[in-house]
Amino acid sequence: MYRLKVVIIGAGIGGLTAAIALSQSGYEVEVYERAQELRPRGAGISLWSNGVKVLNRFGLGEKIAAIGGQMDYMQYLSTQGEVMNHIQLQPLIDEVGQRPYPVARADLQAMLLEGFGGTVNLGYRCVAVEEHGEQVTAKFENGHEATGDLVIAADGVRSTLREYVLEHKVQPTYRDYVNWNGLVDADEAITPPNTWTIYVGNHQRASMMPVGENRLYFFFDVPLPIGTTAPPDLIRSELAEHFKGWADPVQTLIQRIDPEKTNRLEISDVGPVDRMVRGRVALLGDAAHATCPDLGQGGCQALEDVYMLNHFLVTTNIGVEDALTRYEKARKDRTRSIVEKARNRAEVIHGKDPKITAQWYDQLRQESPSDVTGAIAKTILTGPLH
Repeated sequence: MYRLKVVIIGAGIGGLTAAIALSQSGYEVEVYERAQELRPRGAGISLWSNGVKVLNRFGLGEKIAAIGGQMDYMQYLSTQGEVMNHIQLQPLIDEVGQRPYPVARADLQAMLLEGFGGTVNLGYRCVAVEEHGEQVTAKFENGHEATGDLVIAADGVRSTLREYVLEHKVQPTYRDYVNWNGLVDADEAITPPNTWTIYVGNHQRASMMPVGENRLYFFFDVPLPIGTTAPPDLIRSELAEHFKGWADPVQTLIQRIDPEKTNRLEISDVGPVDRMVRGRVALLGDAAHATCPDLGQGGCQALEDVYMLNHFLVTTNIGVEDALTRYEKARKDRTRSIVEKARNRAEVIHGKDPKITAQWYDQLRQESPSDVTGAIAKTILTGPLH
């Protein structure tokens, strides 16, 4: 019996999960990654329940629970530490049927690599694809070629295959703020146990969230013009200046960070794009719909892509192109909505219109916790695994 062969470009969250899913479905899978070594972009990720359900579906539920953080509460605090809103997450878990797991990206990547168990070909930069009949060939900068029945372009926000699928260039767009992120040891002097704490004010954020091995994933957001830089040895002083006068836990966190291991990212997004498929080439994850991280849905949407792509491939006997067309139809509106919603939220949080941001601060103080969890649940339950 003929085995469908899938060529996956990119070994991030989406690419590796696709490799696991499609291998489990009995397909032959080859994975290619342009980087010389696998180093995740960013220190942590909040995997909300829709993303976790996909991992459960492919047999990774116990493993993600083991490496994820226990997050039972969220709290919003003012710059001076006043509690603006304190939210118990159990009602959300009850409504959507799954606990979320904040996780260190390196731990998640290691789990996915182990789950795949196959070879990831490193140092292979895909520069083109060519379709010929019922086959498609990925061509690499080093001269290698890989031919299969379909190519999955999971090559990230700066995808080289996006132009082939869209037939025009779409560049990432800077969304006017810088994000610093990393990991520190958990400490009640920074945030209470099992609690995601977010300080907001001055159109900025300081956030601390529990991940596995008794650590915190932290991030700071500051609206800045594009092109600002700081060497690692100045990152601590840079943050101290931006967050001068904020509450003591924020100052403690700044002193605890390791500047050499702190990422400093200019946040961009992509799209919404008008298509995700061309012939036998399908965009997946950030290649199609990189989002601002303000909803915590970027990785989850890549995982939903994997679930739906695998679903349509294994449930059709019409052919690959039919399955990919159904995948695009199922995913385009959902991902468009998430990109736009995350962008709008980023603008509210980071003061694009200062009056709207001020209204949001007031809303946080008055909003019932059930309204907060209800909004999160709506985002989760609008996806395919509801």
